[in-house]
Amino acid sequence: MTTAEESPALLLLSQARQRFLTGHPLPDDVPDETVAAWRRARFLGVRHDVRQTGPVDGRAFGSALLAAARPVLERLAPALGGGTALLLTDERLRVLWAKGGVPGGELRRDLAEREVGHNSAALALRVRRRAEVHGPEHFLDVWQDVSAVSVPVFAPESGRPLGTITVVSELCAGAGPHPGAALAEAAAAAVEAELLAGSRSAERALVDAYARAARVPEGEHRGGNGIGNGGGPERAVVALDGRGRLVSEAAVRLVSPQVLEWLERGARALLQSSAPVSSYDIVLPEGAGCSAEFRPVRERDGGRVVGIVAVLEADTERAVTRAAVRSVPRPATGRLAGSSVPWLHAVGRAQELAGGSEPILLTGERGSGKTALARELLDGAEPLVLDAAEEPELGLRHGELTGDRPLLLRHAERLAQSDVAALNGLLDERPDVRLLVTYTPGTPPGPCLQRFLDTLGARSVVLPALRERPEDIRELLPALAPRPADGTPPLTWTLDALRALERYPWPGNVTELAHLVRTLADNRRASGPVGRAELPDPVRAGPPVRPLSPMEHAERTAILEALRRNGGNKARTATALGIARATLYRKLREYGP
Repeated sequence: MTTAEESPALLLLSQARQRFLTGHPLPDDVPDETVAAWRRARFLGVRHDVRQTGPVDGRAFGSALLAAARPVLERLAPALGGGTALLLTDERLRVLWAKGGVPGGELRRDLAEREVGHNSAALALRVRRRAEVHGPEHFLDVWQDVSAVSVPVFAPESGRPLGTITVVSELCAGAGPHPGAALAEAAAAAVEAELLAGSRSAERALVDAYARAARVPEGEHRGGNGIGNGGGPERAVVALDGRGRLVSEAAVRLVSPQVLEWLERGARALLQSSAPVSSYDIVLPEGAGCSAEFRPVRERDGGRVVGIVAVLEADTERAVTRAAVRSVPRPATGRLAGSSVPWLHAVGRAQELAGGSEPILLTGERGSGKTALARELLDGAEPLVLDAAEEPELGLRHGELTGDRPLLLRHAERLAQSDVAALNGLLDERPDVRLLVTYTPGTPPGPCLQRFLDTLGARSVVLPALRERPEDIRELLPALAPRPADGTPPLTWTLDALRALERYPWPGNVTELAHLVRTLADNRRASGPVGRAELPDPVRAGPPVRPLSPMEHAERTAILEALRRNGGNKARTATALGIARATLYRKLREYGP
């Protein structure tokens, strides 16, 4: 059936496409999104008459997605009708698997827009939900009588898009969704379920390998890298899966955070490459202070490699000391832990300013560590602390401001105007006064406070929010945890829990994280690492993928609560909510996990 016979609207769109290709002006009623798609294809140099095809061989990419999806797709393939194809792409839109046929026999090896222009798979990845493209919306001539629907496939743990499931058919631009939409939705949901099962199996294998490597066999001499933590000595061990790491306390003491980052990057590169397992080795940076033995970790059934365990051995004490000296200077305790670039930059800038004798302004969101950093910069000196949040008017007197003790002024945004005027007068008289000020931006400051902030602007430091440095969370967790009682192991975390903590936006920043850690440490009755199920609902569920309307937010909350009541079982949850499982999966993708 031709475009004209299928839909008058598509006939008009087809005529507009011909005008676009021949350089003629377009009518006003052509959708902006379609015109933009055609223009992108022309900008990318796509030829509308290209017909190059070739065999699809996903094995060339060594895709974990393909390994999980192939059994699902093979089961669905026999249900395909004539003139219909089922495709799997990865996140780069390379076709990993395809079955069936489409009009003209034009199955592609690569669906990236730079190769074929506008298509449903590229659109689905861009908007992160189901997408359809029909007939002349495509740029290629060979797809003018083709309709396609694509559903993105997401990593169950991280929510990262991994690829798409696409159903391609003859042109079918009716009023309802594409006839293959339900098949694509079901296939995507089934593939995600397979990925989740594989992820949990891989995580268990990695945790087991880590535990085995960390234990010192009975009778073995306890070397300098072993420590007692209530459960006996342990080795310095790091387990890596390319996305995160498990680090023993002995390893934390042995190597710097920079070395741990180096190991994680090396593991990620190896696990994403097609290198033979026998060559799984990471060259440590000069001055690391240790040597390492690397052991690949396979799935429990002996299948694919899912991670790497590094067993570290200290070099001489001198080498360890030299490595520590080379590491970037930074506070390493409590709320000041962290080795991310934004955090090190802010702390380094503050330490540089603290070398002088002039005032310093520390700004940032509430709970981001301003007061903790200010006290660190005082280097043991006991300041006079004034908090504008505790008293509406501090009644600052000249004698207090010009004494020998340094002054730490908290919550400058809440200062009364009379106090701001006193501070402005002080800075006019004594520009070198030892003054540390914390300020949380919010409502626009008045003229008097703005003058005060402008005066300190050249000596200000902006602290990053915790959501801007999620990689620091793994260092913050042990630093924020209270010291365990004698004979009690320290608080540890599963990879699943760590990923949930790193995805959460932390509106209360480090203060909120510290409260969560203390609450778990004080009230927890379970043993072993903290699992994702033990985290508060908002942290466990993660943030929504986009801003939600009040109605959508209420619906998301109801779905999450139903999932909790049903132990995470999506089939029972869908039944309890009175919706189809495909609808539940779609809403979870739209609203976030």
